[in-house]
Amino acid sequence: MALGAVGSNPTSHPNSSKLASVSNDLFAGIAVADLGTAVDWYQRLFGAPPSFFPNDAEAVWELGEHRHVFIEQRPEHAGHARHLIFVDDLDALVGQVAERGLTPVQQETYPNGVRKAAYRDPDGNEFGFGAADARG
Repeated sequence: MALGAVGSNPTSHPNSSKLASVSNDLFAGIAVADLGTAVDWYQRLFGAPPSFFPNDAEAVWELGEHRHVFIEQRPEHAGHARHLIFVDDLDALVGQVAERGLTPVQQETYPNGVRKAAYRDPDGNEFGFGAADARG
C-alpha cells in the first residue's frame, strides 16, 4: 500500500487492552452516501485501489498486516466517522496525497510534538494521519 510504514505500536502502555496480545484483524468502518464517489476519493487518499470488494455495498483497503479500512454505502449514517493512523513520515505522506489531488483540511502540532494532518471525504468523514515527533 502507498501509505508507507504505518506504525504498529506508537506507544506501549501497561493498561493496554488484553486484546493486544490476541491475534486479530482490525476492520475500521466508514459509512458513505455513495460508494463510487467514496471509492474514488479513498483511492486517492490511500494511493491504491481497494484490496477487495466483499459485496456490492463495501470496499476494503488493507493498510498493513491485519489492519483494514472499509467503506460501506449507508447514506443514513454517512459523515460521522473519525479515524487516525500514525505513520513514520507524515511529511512524505502529505506530499504523496497532494500529488493525487487531496490536501489536508487541518494540520496541527500538539505541545508534545505530535503532528496531525486531517482530510475530509465528500460526506464529511475525517481521516487523519499523525506522526509521533515533529520531524515525521
